[in-house]
Amino acid sequence: MTLSTPLAPSQAGAPSPDGPSELSSAPPKRRLRRSERIALVVGGLVLLPIALVWIYPFFWVITSSVKSNAEIFGSLNPFTSTLRLDNYVRAWHEANMGRYFLNTLFVTGMSILISVTVNALLGYVLGRYAFPGKKLLYAMLALVVFLPQGYTVIPIFDLIDSLGLSGSLWGMTLAEAGGVSVIVVLLFAGYFAQLPKELEEAAKVDGAGFLRIFARVYLPLSGPVLATAVILQFMHAWNDCLLPLVLTLSQPELRTLAVGIYSLQNQYFSDWGMMSAASTIALLPIIIVFIVLQKYFIESFSGAVKG
Repeated sequence: MTLSTPLAPSQAGAPSPDGPSELSSAPPKRRLRRSERIALVVGGLVLLPIALVWIYPFFWVITSSVKSNAEIFGSLNPFTSTLRLDNYVRAWHEANMGRYFLNTLFVTGMSILISVTVNALLGYVLGRYAFPGKKLLYAMLALVVFLPQGYTVIPIFDLIDSLGLSGSLWGMTLAEAGGVSVIVVLLFAGYFAQLPKELEEAAKVDGAGFLRIFARVYLPLSGPVLATAVILQFMHAWNDCLLPLVLTLSQPELRTLAVGIYSLQNQYFSDWGMMSAASTIALLPIIIVFIVLQKYFIESFSGAVKG
């Protein structure tokens, strides 16, 4: 019988000469060089004032929403001893922001459904199929980026009026969803192009057609890009003022929040406290949506770059 000699504690814990021991801890993080530390400090000092400049308008609007006109312009102190929450009550009821909020919610929600569907289909075709004129189509999409919105207001108004939808929220919804978002289309095209072709071939073997492959196979895999498309269209439709202003000139009850806030400004007097409260009401949904979907927003751009 062979007897094994027990290892000494020092030998048991000693690392193997052939390689590092499995029991050893992870290597310590590399210390930053002096130049790297200086660069981080300088970068922070440069970015901090820029961040404050970006944040201050939002902070001013929120603090002004609980003040009177005299408190807003009478002192530089952003805080107040008396919170005037009645500004929100007056904005919601007297300024009719409650109705405008529902109008904006309807227009934004339906325009997201229409716009995301159309842009996803266009990106799917550009990303998965080769056809004559594909490069020309890309060039035309690139030209759309340089077209100012003001040039399209009159044609859109004429089109909506010809369809008999100028006096309804559906007309405004179609106007907001009608424009093709080039960035979203390119994101969808880049994301779909990197997905394996075997998925499409397997779906065709099972008898799936074009729309079924798109809706049941590829679209569920494009979650990050879908979230980005929702964010961008939400911001566009929720904040747009020019197009809803033109479409609701004769029907104030169809105004959106942006147009309603604009109408609060009077030639002789402006209630800045109520306007700030109305602006805060319009601002909060955008912040909430972006916070919820922000991680998908970053993933979509990284996925499109890989493609």
